[in-house]
Amino acid sequence: MFNKLREKLKNWATGLVKKAEPIGEPEKTERIKEIVKTPKKEKKFIEGSPEGTAASSFKESSLGEKTETISELIEETKTEIKPIEEHEYKEAEKREEIPEERELGGKVWEDIKQEEKSREKEEKKGFFKRLFSKITNVKIYEKDFDIYAEELETLLLENNVALEVAEKIIKELKEKIVGKELSKKEISSEINETFKETISEILIEPFDTLAQIKKFREDNPSKPYVILFCGINGSGKTTTIAKMAYFLKENNFSCVLAAGDTFRAASIEQLKKHGEKLEIEVIAHKYESDPASVGFDAIKYAEKKHIDCVLIDTAGRMHTAKNLMAQIEKISKVCKPNLKIFIGESITGNDAVEQVKSFDSSIGIDGIILTKADVDEKGGTALSVGYVTKKPILFLGTGQEYKDFEKFDKKKFVEKLGL
Repeated sequence: MFNKLREKLKNWATGLVKKAEPIGEPEKTERIKEIVKTPKKEKKFIEGSPEGTAASSFKESSLGEKTETISELIEETKTEIKPIEEHEYKEAEKREEIPEERELGGKVWEDIKQEEKSREKEEKKGFFKRLFSKITNVKIYEKDFDIYAEELETLLLENNVALEVAEKIIKELKEKIVGKELSKKEISSEINETFKETISEILIEPFDTLAQIKKFREDNPSKPYVILFCGINGSGKTTTIAKMAYFLKENNFSCVLAAGDTFRAASIEQLKKHGEKLEIEVIAHKYESDPASVGFDAIKYAEKKHIDCVLIDTAGRMHTAKNLMAQIEKISKVCKPNLKIFIGESITGNDAVEQVKSFDSSIGIDGIILTKADVDEKGGTALSVGYVTKKPILFLGTGQEYKDFEKFDKKKFVEKLGL
């Protein structure tokens, strides 16, 4: 779903690494200065031997690494000259036959010294490189974060995330990563994980509808569990009610349907057709009759027949129509539902946020069902509707069949986002 956002987060993380400063860099810089100030290699000469002969040997360098002897350097020149041993030198000294520089096969000592200095320089350079490679943590600063925050907000809005939710996500992300030590090697995955955690925290954990019904029926064996469904026109409300009835029946709960949409043409016939397929009774009145009375009669029927659940359909209405919103308030007061569910389309985007807020304000919804989740390529609506109402998403409609109806799973949803 969030494919473009995923790529942007990856690029964003790379950019932050470039701007971030290494953790503890000042301390390590001071250490490097100390090393640079240390004396060059200390030479130890064999007693009686002049400086610069093949009999010289070296201690370990100040960099902590053992260096090669002069004889090893000569070996690297691929000459066949045999290094002069200590006893040989002393014998030659007694005879006053100290070997001259030219006897080293044409490789004068000045050349050897120059090669030695070059090698020493490379050793220091390699040491600094190894030292900095060990700095694996970086710190992200607020000024660097803010550069990318605006672009991140735009991408969230493009994915149907409401503005207030996008701002919340960015704020949470900022609090979690700015000023914190993060692994330079895995900063991209760390930011991704932090982003997913933030989204997971925003989503409300859904309650177990089946467990609630079971508990209610155990405590109130003579009363049915009443569910009222609401939403705007064309959101797939009637079909979703049929899916819910199928879901309850599969879990051994009996149902009756109330055709409370007495306004839309053919709505009663549509619900009756679903009832026939599911072998579930449908209570209906004439068109333009009071929908509250339809719900009331369905409840009485359920009490008489010892039916577990009553599912009340209502006419779709725009959240801006005050008279129709007042009507659903009346239905809620008369029928006293145990659960009030808003049904919206997951592909509606930010419009769904305003819709759910209006219905929640009118009747106080308890949960949300999002339809057409199978064709939702953005996923932002699910993030938004739950956050603005602080009510959980209970189910997702994922197709045309009755079985295409699943419980909302936060973990599964976040994984589906593709982050």
